[in-house]
Parts: sequence; C-alpha cells; structure tokens
Amino acid sequence: MNRVGLRRGWWVLFVSPSLTFLALFAIVPIITAAVLSFYDWDLITDPKFVGLGNYRELTHDSEFHASIIHTLVFIGGYVPVVMIVGLGLALMLNKRRRLQGLSRVVFFMPVVSAWVAVALIWTWMLNPRFGAVNWILEKFGFDPPAWLFERGWAMVAIIGVSVWKDAGFVMLLFLAGLQAIPDSYSEAARVDGASKFKTFRYVTLPLLSPTVFLVSVLLLINSFQVFEQVWIMTQGGPVGSTTVIVQQIVRNAFTFGRLGYAAALSWVLFLMIFAVTLLQTRLQRRWVHYEL
Repeated sequence: MNRVGLRRGWWVLFVSPSLTFLALFAIVPIITAAVLSFYDWDLITDPKFVGLGNYRELTHDSEFHASIIHTLVFIGGYVPVVMIVGLGLALMLNKRRRLQGLSRVVFFMPVVSAWVAVALIWTWMLNPRFGAVNWILEKFGFDPPAWLFERGWAMVAIIGVSVWKDAGFVMLLFLAGLQAIPDSYSEAARVDGASKFKTFRYVTLPLLSPTVFLVSVLLLINSFQVFEQVWIMTQGGPVGSTTVIVQQIVRNAFTFGRLGYAAALSWVLFLMIFAVTLLQTRLQRRWVHYEL
C-alpha cells in the first residue's frame, strides 16, 4: 500500500470506536427487534415463530389503539405550546442581550435535570391535598382540580410539566437561529416603514424557518417517545387516560413477558416516526426559506 492509500485509510481507525458503539447499541438492537417481532417469546421458553401474528394482533388491540390516541393528544398539546413558549423566550433574550448569560442558565436548568427528579417534584406540587400549585390557586379564589387524578386534567398536567422542562432547550435553538439573522434585514424593513409585527412576520419568521423546521422535527420525534413523565406521574392513569405507546411497549415486554409482541409495537412506533419525519422533510420545500 502506498503512502496515499495509507493516509486515506486512517479515517477507518478514527471512526471505528464510534461505529462500534453504533453497531452494538443501535444497529444490532434494531435488527434483533425486527427479527424478534416475528416470534412469541417470554424470556423463559424457546422462541416460537408466529410470522405476522404479532402484527395481526396489534390491529385488534384496543389498548394499543388508545395509546396511539393519547400519544397524539400529547403531541398536539405539547409541540405547539413548547415552540411558542421557546420562541417567546428567545425573542425576549435576543433583545436583552445583557441578561442572556444568566437567563440561559435559569431557563436551561430544567432541561439538564433528570426526568425522574422533575416528575417526582411536580407530582408533589400537583397533589390536590398538600400541593403548592393548588394552594396558590386557592389563595387566588380558584377551585383547582385534582390534576393527576382526573381524566380531563391528567394529560394537561403532563403536557404542562413537559413544556416547563423542555422550553429552555427550544429557546436556545431559536436564540441561535435569531442571532444568525443579520440585523441589516430588520433595519431595512424599519426604514421602509414596517411595524415590529410586520418585520417579524415577513422578515424574521421566514429567515427563522430552517430553525423552526429543525425544532419541529426534534420535538415530534421526542414526543412520540414520551414515557418517563407519564410512567412516574400517572402510571398511565387515571383509568388508562394517559397511557402512551412506549408505556404499552414496556408493559408488554417486562410486565407481561411478551417480548415478540413488544418488538412488533416498537417497530410500528418506528414506522410512525419515520413516516412523520419523511412527511416533514417533503413539506419543508413549501415553507422553509434559507434566504429572502
């Protein structure tokens, strides 16, 4: 091997650790789950090949269908709210640049906090008897609900806690997008007599559309996999009103010992996320602008 070929081969040495971990913890589990979805296995007896039996069963599984609806309800409430809150915070910090350092730390602290700790703290705060949230609402004359114990409010509480935790992450992404927009665009709009709203609507927002696209893709992928806050705060209750897809996968795998069926559910979830992401990628050509 000549020197040029030797130098070109160095990249294999440098990327091999990452590729090894990717293969062991991503590619191999994906392939294993795909194969396992065609079997009936309880971790004790030998796997039994059932073909498409697991997939046929999930088409009649009412609990799985309900979990899809609950997951979509969470997505519909969480994604737009956290994007609006994150964008609002980013716009505020983009104007007050002296406070950016401290504000980033304050708003980003919930993001780096573990979901277990966050969910336990908010479970206590939302307790209808001695929780801080209801105590404050009662002081202002409101009649607060039993958040995590009422079907109509449990998912609202989970969405609210999720927005509180993730708004800082969305804020940083939008703030980076805003700071990448040259000031000359907004200055030219103001010279032409455009109001602040029109400048934001017709100048800032179109130039921010690549960031909006990135944030929406990340949030949708993350939302389909919602699990920790539901598992800790409500365990899928009350009366199964907050059961989500990942919770059904975990229950079938580790509570009911149905590894094959859980693998089939996980592959259905993967296909749902893939389809939504592909649709977003196709639609971005219509509304994402990389220049005015």
